[in-house]
Formats: sequence, structure tokens, C-alpha cells
Amino acid sequence: GIFWIIDNAFNIIIIIIIRSHHTKTTLVGTLTVSKTPATQKRRRGSRRRRLVEVFFFLSLETNKCKADMFCANFTQRVVTSQSSFLGERKRLHNATQTSSAVRKASASSRGKAGRRAHVKVSAAANYDYDLIIIGAGVGGHGAAIHAAECGLKTAIVEGDVMGGTCVNRGCVPSKALLAASGRVRDMKNADHLKHLGIAVDNVSFDRQGIADHAEDLVQTIRGNLTRSMEGVGVDILTGNAGFVDNHTISYGGSPGTITGGKKTAKHIIIATGSKPFVPPGIEIDNKTVFTSDAGLKLDWLPPWVAIIGSGYIGLEFSDVYTALGSDVTFIEAMPIIMPGFDREIAKLAERVLISPRNIDYVTNKFATKVTPGIPGEKPVTIELTDATTKEVVDVMEVDACMVATGRSPYTDGLNLNNLKVETQRGFVPTNEKCQVLDTEGNVVEGVWCIGDANGKLMLAHAASTQGISCVENMVGRENVVNHEAIPAACFTHPEVSFVGLTEEQARERAEKEGFTIATCKTSFKANSKALAEKEADGMAKLIYDPKSGKMYGAWIFGLHAADLVHEISNAINNEQTLYDLKFTTKAHPTLSEVVEELYRGAKLEDGMPSQKLSPAR
Repeated sequence: GIFWIIDNAFNIIIIIIIRSHHTKTTLVGTLTVSKTPATQKRRRGSRRRRLVEVFFFLSLETNKCKADMFCANFTQRVVTSQSSFLGERKRLHNATQTSSAVRKASASSRGKAGRRAHVKVSAAANYDYDLIIIGAGVGGHGAAIHAAECGLKTAIVEGDVMGGTCVNRGCVPSKALLAASGRVRDMKNADHLKHLGIAVDNVSFDRQGIADHAEDLVQTIRGNLTRSMEGVGVDILTGNAGFVDNHTISYGGSPGTITGGKKTAKHIIIATGSKPFVPPGIEIDNKTVFTSDAGLKLDWLPPWVAIIGSGYIGLEFSDVYTALGSDVTFIEAMPIIMPGFDREIAKLAERVLISPRNIDYVTNKFATKVTPGIPGEKPVTIELTDATTKEVVDVMEVDACMVATGRSPYTDGLNLNNLKVETQRGFVPTNEKCQVLDTEGNVVEGVWCIGDANGKLMLAHAASTQGISCVENMVGRENVVNHEAIPAACFTHPEVSFVGLTEEQARERAEKEGFTIATCKTSFKANSKALAEKEADGMAKLIYDPKSGKMYGAWIFGLHAADLVHEISNAINNEQTLYDLKFTTKAHPTLSEVVEELYRGAKLEDGMPSQKLSPAR
């Protein structure tokens, strides 16, 4: 109180007076040694006087410490009060922004995210947590880390193993298999090595060793992910979770059972991911007929594998199997192979990834019935039905069949009916901010959904971006994810990557909205680094509006394409145009010059000259 303040103020005054005096006192053992001439003449004084000086010195030092503590505490209170006031003022300001400014504010906040300090948010009253996340995959992990950094008391609930599909049954182990099998392919390519002056004989590999490499990587990443959340104070709860209401979950036990208890939170994020989709009529035995989940274990190498679906998953596994000696047949329900790709890129990819390898395909055919076999004894039988006539046209017999027909959301058991929420083909309906919507289209207060479970863009890094965006909105910073700025990649050899629209999609939009589309293309054969690597197969393509300079998409097929696409995706995300990027410079010789060629080769309508570079720059 006031007496404590007066007491310490008195002590501060004494210290100031003593320290301003020309005499400085030094304590040595139990004696005080004076350092002024007058004191030196009296240093043979009585022991009693010396002891008094010692006690007086100790008293002064004690009062000094008390005074310093008072000053520090007072200063801290002022700073804290000022920070709280400024944080509250900023929160109220952001909360009053109109909905028409949301996207503009979102783009601005993304551009300045690296320079912005986190806002400390106090734990919500009457709740166990500020945020609970259901699902500890890549999306849930990204949201949890960002929430903890923003000061939210956070918990994450996981009913299986940490890391979700990506870490345990998807992105991570598949890249380990692709890395190992890619090395085998390179070392067995005698013609390629000969051009580099290298000769390698009798290349062999250990299937189990490759499988172990994938599993070791899974264990490492899973541990890293877990420790990173524990390190920032995220509570990890074990069990399957379901909603009691929009602020309460029950969790624990096996799917369909709740034994762990209940927790409450101001906000709850659904991040439950997805599972492989298996069409009706296909019998899975996880040995001869399997999805990517079992395929990643690489338990055996079938001599002939049929892959149902020619999307990213199917293409990557065809890369692994053919590198390790298997033959592959794609069964595609659409009239064309690789139906999700830009057509021009797909045609080139077919010439490089399919035609020279032990791969063939059938299109416009459904695998309407698949019966498992016995390895080495009985083949797998596949009944093929024409997609147009709906008639059975053939029966295939192969050693194994992999089902790569996409993924379906894992949202069963969430008890969404308690929120008056109905899924759409399993997907949780959300608005542009990933807030969950009820059956009447209204926002369910405090409930969010990210990643594969909402179906906006079924990619692990998209889920993480959505989770971070949700947290930003929770703490009062308006944010909307631009999904057309999120890149994707297929990690074949060579790789395919893209961001935004295909040329076909862009032209369709331009026709509807009344703008013009142009394309710019370049070949990896014009890149010195690709030529040095003897890896010059590939091309890059930019899709843009020649009047505004706005980029609508980019596709890259070639060496390290998955690494090259990010510069373009970041530019799209930050709303940069070709007018901003046309004269940027890349180091030479690098693969990044492929992107530079796209920027400089684009022809803009304002008269800016297009830079024509030499063919093998």
C-alpha cells in the first residue's frame, strides 16, 4: 500500500545521497576499508565502529535491492498495462472491419506476417482451453503451434498415432520410397551415366532395406512433430473425440466409444483428415489388393501391378514399382490419362513417365469387380466395364492391384448432429474462413474445420495453412486463404508441379468473366543447369492476363519442379503481377532461370518489351 511506497521511496533517497558522496565503501570479509584520505587516518579506530559501518553498509545494500525491485515492478506494470491497452484497441479495431475489406486485409496480413509480433490472448473464462483441435495430422499440428505462439491455451486430441495420414501413410513414407527407388533407376540407366562419363555394373537393392528407410523416416518425423507441440505447451489428449455441443467434446476409447472424459474450449477445430476411397465391388485383402496405406509398407514386389487411377498417388507408385522392376497397367475411368493435369503438360509427362517405361494403360474403363489372389499361386482378377456403355468388356489377371481412386473425408463419429451439422458426401460444410455451417447455412459459433475434412483442397500443406488462418481469425486478425495460390506436386522422376488453374480452366473463366488469357512456355532444354545434369526433359508454362499482368496458374514438368513452383505461388499469394516480376534476376546457372524465362517471355499489352534470351542460357 501507500506505506510500502513511502518506505521504499525513503530508501531510494538514502541510496541516491550516499552514492553521490565522494566516499566509496568496499566490504572485505567483515571489515570496511575507507578509500578517502580522511578515513585512512582513522582506520585504526575501534572494532565497534567498524562493525557499525559493516551493518550500515549491509542495510544500505538491502534497501537498494528493495528499491530496485519496486522500480522494476512498477515499470513492468506500466508496460503490461500499455501492451494490454494497445492489444485490446487493435482487437476492437480489427473486429469492426467490414466484410468487403476481408480479402484485402487478408492479403496485407499475409505479406506482413513475418514482421508482425504475436498478440497475447488470455485464456477464455469458463473453458478448459482456448482451443481444442481434433486430429494431430499436419493440419492440426500447424494450427496447434500457431495457436500456442499466439498465446492460446491449446490441446490436441488424437485417436491414432501422431502425424495423421501425411506422416504415417502418405507424403512422408512415399517420398522415402521415391528417393530410394529413384537412385536405383538412375544407377541402372547406363546410357545416362555413360554421357556423364560414369560406368556402374551390377546394381542391386534390398527391398526390405528400402521399406525400413521409409519406416525410419516416419518414426523420426512423428517424434519431431510430437516434441515440437510439447515444446510450446500444447496438451496432447489421447482418444477419439466427438461433439457434445459447440464448446464441449468427449474423447477416449476406440472408434464409437467415449471413455476419456470431457473438455471445453472457446474454439474447436476439426482436423480429422481422410482415408483411401475404395469403390464398390473391390475387395481389399491388403496383400494382393490394397490401397496406398498398405502399398507404402512395400511388403513385396509384384511382377505385374494394376493401378486403378492415374492421379498423383497412382503416378508416384508407378514410378516406384517400375524403378524396382515391376510392370504397371493403369486403369483410368476418364477418357484420358492423368485427367487432372493441364493437357499440354499431361501429354509431355506421358511421353517421359509412361511410354519409355514398362507401363501401359486403359482409359474410359471402370474396375467394377476386383477379386484378391494368392501371391505366386493365384492371380488377382479385375472385371473391366466400359464407362460409356456400362457393359463388361474385359477381365484382367495380374499379380497385384493397387486402388488409387482418391480419398474420402474421415468425419464419422464426430457427433456433428449435436451441432445441427450435416456432411455433404462426408465433407463438413464451411465458409471461406473455414467456419463450420449448420443445416441452415449459419455459422456454428466457435467451430472450425480444416484440411481434407472440408474438401476445399485435399493437401497436407493446405490443411496447415487453413489451420493457421483459423487461429488468425480467432485472435481478431481477419484472414482468408487464397486456395489458388497453394502449390501442389507429384514427385515422379522428373517431377510435376503446379499452382492455380490449368490453361483449360483459365480460358473457361476468362470467357465467363470477360478477360484475356495468354500463355508463356519454356523448355528445360534451354536451361544450362538441366543440360549439365543431363536431365533436360521437361517444360514450364505460365498462364496469365496480358493486360493486367495477373497470373492465373503455372505448370512445371522437369528436374526439381516441386521446388521451382513456390516462387510463383508466393507471387500469386502476394498479388504480384508480371509487371512486378518481369525484370527480377536469378543466379546463373540455376534451375530457377526456368521461372525467369517465364517472367521475361510473357508479353504484356502496355508495351513493355519482352526479353528474348539465348536458347541455352
